[in-house]
Amino acid sequence: MRGKSSNLARLLLTVLILQLAFVYGQNNIPDKIEKAGCSGDYPGQDRVTIFDSTKVKVMDSGLSYVNEHKLIKVLTSRGAKQLRTMAFRYDTLSAFIEIKEARIYKKDGQVIELNSDDIYDYPAPAHMIYWGARKKMAAFGRLEPGDAVEIKKFRKGFTYALLANEDEEKFVPPMEGHFYDIVTFYSQDPVLEKYYQVTLPKDKPIQYEVYNGELQATALFQKDKLFYSWTKKDIKPMQREPYMVSPKDVETKLLISTAEDWEAKAHWFYSVNHDYGSFEVTPEIKEKTEEIIADSETKMEEIKKLTHWVAENIRYCGLSMGEGEGYTLHKGQMTFDDRAGVCKDKAGMLVTMLRAAGFESYAAMTMARSRIDRIPADQFNHSVTLIKYDGKWKLLDPTWVPGVRELWSSAEQQQQYLMGIPEGAGLNTTPISPPENHYYRVDSKSKLHENGTLEGTLTIEADKQSGARFRRILRGHTRREWQGVFEELAYTISPKIKIEDLEYTDPYDLSQPMHIELEYKVPEYALVSNGEIHFTPAIASCIFQHNYLNSIYFMNVGIENRNYDFRIGSSRLLEFTGEIDLPGGYKPVDLPEWEKVDNPSAGFEANYEKGWGKIKFSEKLVLKKRRYKADEWTAFKSAVEPFQKVAKTPLVLVK
Repeated sequence: MRGKSSNLARLLLTVLILQLAFVYGQNNIPDKIEKAGCSGDYPGQDRVTIFDSTKVKVMDSGLSYVNEHKLIKVLTSRGAKQLRTMAFRYDTLSAFIEIKEARIYKKDGQVIELNSDDIYDYPAPAHMIYWGARKKMAAFGRLEPGDAVEIKKFRKGFTYALLANEDEEKFVPPMEGHFYDIVTFYSQDPVLEKYYQVTLPKDKPIQYEVYNGELQATALFQKDKLFYSWTKKDIKPMQREPYMVSPKDVETKLLISTAEDWEAKAHWFYSVNHDYGSFEVTPEIKEKTEEIIADSETKMEEIKKLTHWVAENIRYCGLSMGEGEGYTLHKGQMTFDDRAGVCKDKAGMLVTMLRAAGFESYAAMTMARSRIDRIPADQFNHSVTLIKYDGKWKLLDPTWVPGVRELWSSAEQQQQYLMGIPEGAGLNTTPISPPENHYYRVDSKSKLHENGTLEGTLTIEADKQSGARFRRILRGHTRREWQGVFEELAYTISPKIKIEDLEYTDPYDLSQPMHIELEYKVPEYALVSNGEIHFTPAIASCIFQHNYLNSIYFMNVGIENRNYDFRIGSSRLLEFTGEIDLPGGYKPVDLPEWEKVDNPSAGFEANYEKGWGKIKFSEKLVLKKRRYKADEWTAFKSAVEPFQKVAKTPLVLVK
């Protein structure tokens, strides 16, 4: 026993020494600023964070008091401009922020204290979501390289709002009695030391996990408290890569939670909405539901009609509507009356209507554009709808499918989600959507004249995510502008192109894939000189070279290696076929050839074939999923690189 007591005493003493050292380092600020160095010590950087300290005290209710302390040194004139102000966003329904101290350490030794006139509290700029968020700002004003700014901030509450009560109860987290946090240990600037500490009641042990790196960790008992801390020194600036996944998926982070597991979180999510009555079916909703599904021949047709009615008729707009922000979904009647809401409201509206139609339906949570990891911390930013169909759970997303011939957007494939069902559930991951679901096919018949004029027709078929891109471009304009939209797209073939005839599917009609037929003529399309004609067949040039329609054409595949996982918009299939009638007496010289590529990441093949007075062309690019591991980059680019080269490779005809 004496040995154990001695070891514990030594451990407590070590922790005390570390804490005192950290506090002393914070108090001895001029010395810290001096030792932090200058711009020459941090090439290419505009500022350096000398220390970043966060100390959290958790109450029995789960309410947390957070004290943050930062010291940042200016390295360049651009860094001085960046630090003229520091602002912190918060939601008055669920959080409170106070800037307790703010000061400037001038390089000449002068210390300037900011007073209340330099601290501002103002409505945060908002777009589409107007929940009354505000910002606290410290205005440091003009700074110079060598100066440093210090700020001490206190906050309580949490990120998302639930049901607003009086006094401090409104700051208690949604899952009452529990604490969870996501702490990132990465930055765009160098950080000399980052420290995070949390103290909890003894009956609230936490589980935690560190991802994508290492932290120095400590866990101790302190009488009736539990004490945890994590430290990381010399944090290098985050090196972003094009098309990389969210930094939270690849950089060092700490996840903390007192919740037992995801099953408990799922059961709680179900209960909080069930108890609030979020999905109560009213006579008005019942009547509208029956009107929408009238004449449906199958249950799946009913599901489609209801999903797309909510998608198209409930406008995405978040307003402060009283009870029901955050995890508690507004009641269906409120959303039905307002015809507006954010993702959770659209999801809840669909749940309500599906129940009115006799289906078993609940809400679910997910994380758009980022991964959800094992620790049940609050890793959600999106809500969707769950329905049981043919004995299996199926996801529906009325937020992401306006203008999409899907019920669940495949831009969300390979994404984790949590079902809010009575019995609870663990994390699940959405499957890969087969590329052929998202096809983009172009067939061409064209004729090249001896004077270089090209004329022909294009027949385009596009479905699911590929078709949705056409629809969204068109639906972003008025109907009378649609002709002009196609003219702009055709300009990517040639600025001299003239559309002779055009027919296309109404982008608001989701009963069929997008179908476009375009007849065109391009004077001086080919270069004619000394008995030779140089040109790239239009069908081979990637119809259309538009960054939203075909971003893969513009993707930088010159990067040799990647450090991080990467992603694209969706799995996809592109197929181009065509025939080009040649001018009389002309024939091609050395038609280019490409090797076929087929691997688990992507596939590619392209071929030119000589015919009697014509050339036939075919090309296929298969992008087999949405998210890729870093070590899949070589296989991925082996297909995309030749696809891009085909569009830039001219043919030579001789007489």
